[in-house]
Amino acid sequence: MELGLLYSGGKDSTLAALLLEEFYDVTLVTAHFGISDDWKHARETADRADFAFERLECDPDVAREAVDRIREDGFPRNGIQLVHKHALERLAARKFDAIADGTRRDDRVPTVSRAQAQSLEDRHDVDYIAPLSGFGRSAVDRLVEARLDVIVGPSEVIDRADYEAELRATIAEEDGPRAVAEYFPDHDQTYVTDVR
Repeated sequence: MELGLLYSGGKDSTLAALLLEEFYDVTLVTAHFGISDDWKHARETADRADFAFERLECDPDVAREAVDRIREDGFPRNGIQLVHKHALERLAARKFDAIADGTRRDDRVPTVSRAQAQSLEDRHDVDYIAPLSGFGRSAVDRLVEARLDVIVGPSEVIDRADYEAELRATIAEEDGPRAVAEYFPDHDQTYVTDVR
């Protein structure tokens, strides 16, 4: 069975791929809006982990709407949630038997409710799988420590291919680099450099 996994090159989506590869032919799929070429970071990690890789081109109007929402709200949650929903819809419309992401039990964003998952499955005749949904952060960190080499650091310095990077780039370009800090709280990101 073919599975497409939304992939950023970070620890959660890489761990999700490792958990699923025993049961599916996994293709790592990085969603992007064409704002930057950050998707290349995910491709590099996919190559190191020996997974097939594809890009998923998303609608730039959705990125625009997400940025507007972030500005209105003063925080990124709803904008990132909008982008994740759009990416899942685009992925579900592809050729895969199943789709997945790296969302964890304790993630604040993005999240997928049971109703959203069921709707995706019903409308697209695809299985939605969240292999980390039963894992909290400490459990994920222990599994990652056993299998992955990871760089951890502030969002603004870690190479990655997630939605946040392109949304940050848009805000920085339009409002200046300092504006990014007004909307995005300081937090660490991860980038997988090797799979053991």
